[in-house]
Amino acid sequence: MSPFTCAREREVTELLRQGYWPEACPEELRTHVETCRSCSDLVLVTQALQASRKQTLDIPHLESPGALWWRAQLRRRNAAIETVGRPILGAQIFALMLLIVVAAGGLVWKGTLVMAWLEDLPQALHLDALVPSALSKSGGMGWIVLPALATAALLSGVVVYLATEKQ
Repeated sequence: MSPFTCAREREVTELLRQGYWPEACPEELRTHVETCRSCSDLVLVTQALQASRKQTLDIPHLESPGALWWRAQLRRRNAAIETVGRPILGAQIFALMLLIVVAAGGLVWKGTLVMAWLEDLPQALHLDALVPSALSKSGGMGWIVLPALATAALLSGVVVYLATEKQ
């Protein structure tokens, strides 16, 4: 650094800091900078540093490599789980449809036998001890067991759906 400073160096520094150089400065100051070595060096170095700073600000900031690796592993694991889960879901849907078809076929083919079995089921399981005696004498046990079985089937379907749902 030179031991002598220019008297207008402070004015040039302020214009450079505010970003007004050279468009918003007086003509006499521009001619002074062209003739003064100290001021021209100041303008040259400041503009170079400002350009370098602008370039570094334009570069996107990447996340840490560890976070990028972790996200890639998570995506790969989720893709593998989804790939494996598709055939399992298809098998579950096929099994449910097969169960519905067999149940409907069984009701059509042996509907009266199934109804008689459902009416005898509470006595075989000794559920008549839980039902009031007036209801068991009227033969209403079939109307209790059938909704209970339907509720169990519905709840099992909900459980299967929730177990295979994407997380």
